Amino acid sequence: MKPIASLSLDLDNKWSYMKTHGDAGWESLPSYLDVCVPRVLRFLKERELNITFFIVGQDAALERNREAIGQLAAAGHEIGNHSFRHEPWLHLYSKDELREEFEKTENALEAATGQIPKGFRGPGYSLSPTVLEVLAERGYEYDCSTLPTYIAPLARAYYFFKSPEMSDEEREKRKKLFGKFSDGFQSLKPYRWQIGEKSLTEIPVTTLPLFKTPIHASYVIYLSTFSRFAARAYWKTALEMCKLTNTEPSLLLHPLDFLSGDDAPELKFFPAMNLPIEKKLEFVGEILEMFGKSFSILNMREHAREAAGTNLPRKDVRSLRV
Repeated sequence: MKPIASLSLDLDNKWSYMKTHGDAGWESLPSYLDVCVPRVLRFLKERELNITFFIVGQDAALERNREAIGQLAAAGHEIGNHSFRHEPWLHLYSKDELREEFEKTENALEAATGQIPKGFRGPGYSLSPTVLEVLAERGYEYDCSTLPTYIAPLARAYYFFKSPEMSDEEREKRKKLFGKFSDGFQSLKPYRWQIGEKSLTEIPVTTLPLFKTPIHASYVIYLSTFSRFAARAYWKTALEMCKLTNTEPSLLLHPLDFLSGDDAPELKFFPAMNLPIEKKLEFVGEILEMFGKSFSILNMREHAREAAGTNLPRKDVRSLRV
C-alpha cells in the first residue's frame, strides 16, 4: 500500500489578497469565485480527487457566492474554516474576538454548504495558543496552520517590497506574516497539541524535509517559470525525501494556481501570474499526477483521523511562541 498524504486548497478570494496586500478597493469584496471554483472542480473531477477547501466566512456569508461555494460540498469535498475576515494577525485577537470570528464563519459555512467545519487553517499561517484554545473549546478535530520553514522572513520581505504604499500601521499588523525563522525547527510530522484536558491534531503544511524550503504548488509553479525541468526535479526530490523520512506530505493549493493575470489583473504582481492558464493547469496536473503515484491522497480530515489513530507525540500549547 502507498503511504498516505493530504491535499487542500485555501480558497482565498480576490478581495482577501488585495486586503493583505494593502490595496484600495478590497472593501467592495471583489470576487473571482465564479471563475475559479468551476475550473478547480472540473480539474479535480477529471483526476478523481477529494480534497479539503478552507473557506473564508465572509465569502460564504454573501448571497452572490453561495452557489459557487455550495458546489464544493455538493461535489463531496470537505469544508474547513479559514477565518471570517481573513486577517493574518489572529495572534492579536482576544479570546472573545476569536470566538465571534469562528462562530460567524461556522454559521456562514453551514448555511452555504451544510457542513460544520472540523478543521482550521489560519490566514497567512497565523496561529497562537489562544487560537488553539478556542478551536479545542469549539470541538475542532485538527489544525493545519503551521508552516515549518526558515524562509518566512524572506517571503514577508518580498511581500512588503511588492507593497510600497502600505502604511506603517498596516505593516505592523503584518510583521509576523508567514511566520518566523524559528518555525523551520518545527516538525513536519503530525502531532497533538495538548490544551488543558483537551487535545487537537496538528497536520503541518509540508516543506522539503531537512532543508525546509516550500514545496506547496504555488512555489513549484513559480520555479517552473525559470526552468520547468528544474521545477520537476525539485518536486520529484521532495516526494522522494518525504518517503525516505516517513513524512506524510500535506500539499497546499491556492486559487492562483488555477488563475492567470487575465482572470485577475489586480493580482498580476503575484509570482507565475504571467503564465498562460493552459500551461499552468497542465503543470499543476503534472505535479498532482506524480503526487498520486507516490502517495494515497486523502482530504485533511481523513489525514488527521488516520494520524490520530497512531501514538502521536504531544506538545503543550504553552510551548507555542508567537
